[in-house]
Amino acid sequence: MPDQALAERELTPQSKWWRFSASFNVAPSRYVPAVRLHEGRSEAVMMRWGLIPAWAQGDISVAQWQRLSCAELERSPLFHGPWLNGQRCILPFAGFYTWRLTAAGHRQPYFVQVADRPVFPVAALWDRTEDDGGDVIEGCAILTVPANPLLASIQTANREMPAILAAEECETWLHGTPAEARRLLRTVPDTLLRSHAVSPRVNSLSCDDASLVRAVG
Repeated sequence: MPDQALAERELTPQSKWWRFSASFNVAPSRYVPAVRLHEGRSEAVMMRWGLIPAWAQGDISVAQWQRLSCAELERSPLFHGPWLNGQRCILPFAGFYTWRLTAAGHRQPYFVQVADRPVFPVAALWDRTEDDGGDVIEGCAILTVPANPLLASIQTANREMPAILAAEECETWLHGTPAEARRLLRTVPDTLLRSHAVSPRVNSLSCDDASLVRAVG
């Protein structure tokens, strides 16, 4: 997660309800910053990373989706409603990790970022679920697209990558029709990304400091 001021400069939400600081190791179920529409205006909120469908009635044990392949958008009964209802949001990223399985069987992490952009927007869906006691959970799932050749050369499995938006596409993603938003979900070219191997310390959620994104030999 980036610094809040940088995220606000990049996404320029009209209402700001979020509070967060930079983080270098974000785990599922953690609350993350997101920008969505509310009554026609963009608002910045914190959402749980892990979408729980509305029909789950607040039961987090039913299932939680951290990511959803764009290939499943139209045919998945779990996400058909949020997609057609325009429950789209944008997550500000400073970068993300992906892993390569080495010949020795170790998971070597790589840090990936967009070249010359300290913050970049990633497309996501959100949903709201409420239990019998009235407690509400709003959660989100990152949308993924097929990995470009750079990331496919690193990844051993699950060759997908976050659906990265261009800055000028954020307005359409939030305000556009499903058809208009769907056209924005595509793989970005290798030339836009930079990647390097980082310390396996990132594999431990107890670690969260800037050294996690530094290149290792």
